[in-house]
Amino acid sequence: MSQLQALLNDGLIRTKHVENAAIININERKVCASTIGFYVPPENAINLIYSFYNNLTQVRREGLYFKQKHYKCVRADEYSIYLKNPDGGLIAVKTNAFILIATYKVGMYPSVCVEAVEKLGKINERIC
Repeated sequence: MSQLQALLNDGLIRTKHVENAAIININERKVCASTIGFYVPPENAINLIYSFYNNLTQVRREGLYFKQKHYKCVRADEYSIYLKNPDGGLIAVKTNAFILIATYKVGMYPSVCVEAVEKLGKINERIC
């Protein structure tokens, strides 16, 4: 397991309120780490990057498709996007170098997922 995968597991999965997580390198426009079994298609990674830099208004209005599921926008600003659907939700947090994404499913607390992803994003912001 890579150091980044360990960071995702220790910082997010261990909360028991994050189902899956990944780190997208903004400059390379690709996923550089993800939890075991969580595949983020390249077009989804690029779409999330684009959403932060060029498309927040549309995300707020129309939501976002991720891995062939539609998510309704709960919140979107220059640093974070919170999305949900009937099966759970998706949290994305942007730092200078990365976008951290995490999913949660029904039965998990979205607030715990948000807190964990935001905290990990702040730690990475200081490191990068």
